[in-house]
Amino acid sequence: MQKKFELGSFHTIKKEPGNQLHDVLISRKNIHPVLLNRTMDPLFELKDKLILVSGGSRGIGKALVRGFAERGAKVVFSGRDETSLESARKDLEEVSSEVFSERCDVSQFQEIEELVNRVHQRHGSIDVLVNVAGVNRRQRAETYVPEDYDFVMDINLKGAFFLSTEVGRAMLQRGDGIQINIDSLNSYAPVKGMAPYAMSKFGMVGMTRSLAAEWGPKGIRVNSIAPGFILTDLTRQVWSDPKLQQWGLENTPLRRLGDPKDLVGAAIFLASEASSFMTGQVVRVDGGFSSAILWPVEF
Repeated sequence: MQKKFELGSFHTIKKEPGNQLHDVLISRKNIHPVLLNRTMDPLFELKDKLILVSGGSRGIGKALVRGFAERGAKVVFSGRDETSLESARKDLEEVSSEVFSERCDVSQFQEIEELVNRVHQRHGSIDVLVNVAGVNRRQRAETYVPEDYDFVMDINLKGAFFLSTEVGRAMLQRGDGIQINIDSLNSYAPVKGMAPYAMSKFGMVGMTRSLAAEWGPKGIRVNSIAPGFILTDLTRQVWSDPKLQQWGLENTPLRRLGDPKDLVGAAIFLASEASSFMTGQVVRVDGGFSSAILWPVEF
């Protein structure tokens, strides 16, 4: 018997005859906290840093905003939807009074310029930029029309590039800065029905490495995080398919789907001095999905 995934509750997938997958317990409650105590290690200190997170009102972006704020950073997050922004800001008030929201559609270059100018004027220099904003349209490649293609690429790749360069311009002037791009397992293991999305994520890897090479001599580090199967409100419908649930779990060595909180540790690492000699890299946080092909037999 298989139950649908619901965030915040427990789920069990029963072992079927002939199936090597054992009962799997998935819960947000069984995920160990990844946030370090602020006084534990200065290498991971984010106090007094200003971090800008695009797409920070929900899912992965919201989890990163919370994680950065827990570490003492001042965080500004952006999004397209005013209602989602306001809801997220209220939720995050309990964490820190130094969390702020700004509306921005990153597919519009003028809005990117205005966002960066507002952040600089209201909060000062941006120490860390995190590109999270992203969208997807799941359909077969031959059914795409230019408008669908542009919608995905304009936000996922073009928007990320121009936000990176707009923020990067000020970082270049002062000779310091960190940029983190949220990539996807689709950059190394494309999923059918998501061609433009995969293309945008392949492009983000290229952007990460190119900017790292170009800006490294100027003191700017650029890395990316490639999440695996992460359970969010936006992916809940996809993972409600029992066959897909079982396939995902069977092919993930840690035998569970990821939670947005699972990405916080990697993001803190890349945003802090702990990764000071690291740039141009893609950190895969995928429960081991990319590590091996899991054969359907036991030896």
